[in-house]
Amino acid sequence: MNLFSRFLKDESGATAIEYALIAAVLAIGILLSLPTLRQALNDTFDEVSDQLDTARETGTGTGG
Repeated sequence: MNLFSRFLKDESGATAIEYALIAAVLAIGILLSLPTLRQALNDTFDEVSDQLDTARETGTGTGG
């Protein structure tokens, strides 16, 4: 019984498990936010590309 009670009181691995759970929650949050972030970046780059095309067509850029 002494070995079993010492096993129940041993908390040496608890911190590592807590850090692993925190890392897992963060990883899941990041993975779930990637599609939204991807779409926002695509929209931004499309807008910049359109503005560059418009500037090139109208000749309002500072060319050499």
